[in-house]
Amino acid sequence: MSFLSGKNVILGISGGIAAYKSPLIVRLLKKRNCNVRVVMTPSAKDFVSPLTLSTLSENDVLSTFTSDDENNKKWNNHVSVAKWADLFIIAPATSNTISSMVSAKCDNLLIATYLSCTVDVYIAPSMDLDMYENAANQNNIDTLIKLGKKVLPVGIGYLASGLEGKGRMLEAEEIIQYIENDLSKNLPLYGKKVLITAGPTYESIDPIRFIGNRSSGKMGFELAKRAAELGSHVFLFSGPTSLDINNSSIEIIRVNNSDEMLEKVMTRYDKMDIVISAAAISDFKSKKVLSNKIKRKEKSINLEFVPTKDILEHMGKRKKNQFLLGFALETENEIENSLLKLKNKNLDAIVLNLFNNDNLVFGSEDNKVTYIRSKNDITHFSMKSKRLVAVDIFNQILSEYA
Repeated sequence: MSFLSGKNVILGISGGIAAYKSPLIVRLLKKRNCNVRVVMTPSAKDFVSPLTLSTLSENDVLSTFTSDDENNKKWNNHVSVAKWADLFIIAPATSNTISSMVSAKCDNLLIATYLSCTVDVYIAPSMDLDMYENAANQNNIDTLIKLGKKVLPVGIGYLASGLEGKGRMLEAEEIIQYIENDLSKNLPLYGKKVLITAGPTYESIDPIRFIGNRSSGKMGFELAKRAAELGSHVFLFSGPTSLDINNSSIEIIRVNNSDEMLEKVMTRYDKMDIVISAAAISDFKSKKVLSNKIKRKEKSINLEFVPTKDILEHMGKRKKNQFLLGFALETENEIENSLLKLKNKNLDAIVLNLFNNDNLVFGSEDNKVTYIRSKNDITHFSMKSKRLVAVDIFNQILSEYA
């Protein structure tokens, strides 16, 4: 999920040749689930069609203080548009527009909307080399920066005048990436590394069969998504599951069995800030893995099982400054057994999955959990989607980790 997801964004477009890039900016914002309203200067319409922008944004494009329909003339309220926004992007921002922003010369709807806006403003300059480097223009840019506006760098390359150098507006993808990176810095887990285990492990009996469990991995994957939303870089160690996540902040490492999980997790463990063990690791494995498939003609078979290595115990013993959260699934003496695991594994907290006919946990879209820090610090949550359970869990983590 993008850090822009769900935001109300105003895209201001001024009259420069780089306005041809603005439809792609709108498209990228919509792809990130943003609500987009476009405000143009009158001269911007010479470079890009309002119809194109209206079609892509799914909203009327505003460019004048009143509508153009003579039979139904109405006021385009720049104040209400400004108050609607969570974010204001001005791209391209010409030298003239930048000058008007600094001097508060309110001669068009774009500047009026900008002056009424109290949210973060991102400005993508676009002009020719000598115009960009002109001392007055640089002073204006410095003034905007001092006022707390986010002025993006310009590109270097071939310009519309035929010159080469500074002044080219960044590409649409670069603008969006810059904004996403900047927004992430305000998130509570920005710069933190989070390790999460998810899913089952499969312990082989022969080349075909294995011992496993019904874990789907959904809870661990939702935790990974939430950790990324909060600004962290996530290392998600997943047992066999069909789930996937397309997020540049989440690195998925696939494993099959408990030995692989232990080996790969512990290579990353020491450098992590938060570790969440949500995987359903097999407690036992076959002492011997047969080299050939067990045939049906065998009247009976005897398998000897041995305990797997306790990954959470390994983590607890090596814990330094990491916040270590474990999961427990119990069918009896739930709180007592969870408190014992909390103490014996050297955990900071433990999440208890309540397994019963009303909460099957495995494969379900919903879950009901209890967050336990100590005998006297237990928080019970109601049944809800695993996405919302992940939100609850991270709210608990942040309340003590920060």
